[in-house]
Amino acid sequence: MNAPFAELPKALLPWFAANARPLPWRQNRDPYRVWVSEIMLQQTRVEAVLGYYARFLDAFPTIQTLADAPEDLLFKLWEGLGYYSRARNLQKAARVICTYFSGEFPRTWEEIRALPGVGPYTAGAIASICFEQPRAAVDGNVLRVSARYLADETCVDEPAYKTRVTQQLEQVYPAGQCGAFTQSLMELGATVCTPRSPKCAICPLRDSCRGLQEGSAEHLPRKTPKKEKQLMRKSVFLLQHGDQIALCRRRSEGLLAGLWELPNTDEPFSPQQALSWAAAQNLQPSALMRQGHRVHIFTHIRWEMDGFFIRCAAAPDVFVWQTPEQIRHDYALPTAFRKFLEEL
Repeated sequence: MNAPFAELPKALLPWFAANARPLPWRQNRDPYRVWVSEIMLQQTRVEAVLGYYARFLDAFPTIQTLADAPEDLLFKLWEGLGYYSRARNLQKAARVICTYFSGEFPRTWEEIRALPGVGPYTAGAIASICFEQPRAAVDGNVLRVSARYLADETCVDEPAYKTRVTQQLEQVYPAGQCGAFTQSLMELGATVCTPRSPKCAICPLRDSCRGLQEGSAEHLPRKTPKKEKQLMRKSVFLLQHGDQIALCRRRSEGLLAGLWELPNTDEPFSPQQALSWAAAQNLQPSALMRQGHRVHIFTHIRWEMDGFFIRCAAAPDVFVWQTPEQIRHDYALPTAFRKFLEEL
């Protein structure tokens, strides 16, 4: 197999040493800290993760404390990051490590990859950064760098392309600097070879980048056209009894499984239908205070939500009733529903 990336280490390693951002998970090579950061950073910007990362490690400084954490506290600390299955899988994996590895993080790529919620990218990141193994961590940033560097017109979301890039990169991993090389590729994609308006003039690969030389860098990478998101229309109810708001818990499977939510239906209601629905729940609705409309977008689904703020004379125990302050402090409420609660 040819080695199209042979020039990368000598160009990227000195650049990374001089330009690496001082991110908290780079302070040492503790695999627990690196693992938590990589899971949090999936589909989430660095700036959004920093505060969550610090609070999470303060609450769960070790794998054992994460394994033992109450689920509600775990979700509360994750509130607003989205993709809550990441948090659930972190805890599942922590319990596996405590049960089968005596609380010590596994060291081989195969063992790391077998943990719940860990894919090839995360396994490669941990194996290379923490244990100096020549394992590539290939995500969207790295695929973008490789497509531009090689002026490759292949759609980067094709699995065969990702496999090929992974294999070709692993051929050139420098012994003793595997972690730095992995992070240099991540850093280049995040700060220089960005999705829009790449900073080619300051790129350490500018002299060997075919995309720059051929004038195609800004038009790459190619991707398969995205499917249109599934549209769901929902009615969301902010039910107020005295100074308390009604909550309920989502079912244990599917989207946002097991999290708290505002009562809602999977169909759009008119104001009169909303009041009739509230009456059918034995809430004794006394007034529709106001309405609101919000949109929330998941990976494959778009929620169009009509919100109804209803004052109620009764508080049946089919719901959990809490003050807004209690909800903010104790309950993990997904962003889609917090959009309505924040209006209070």
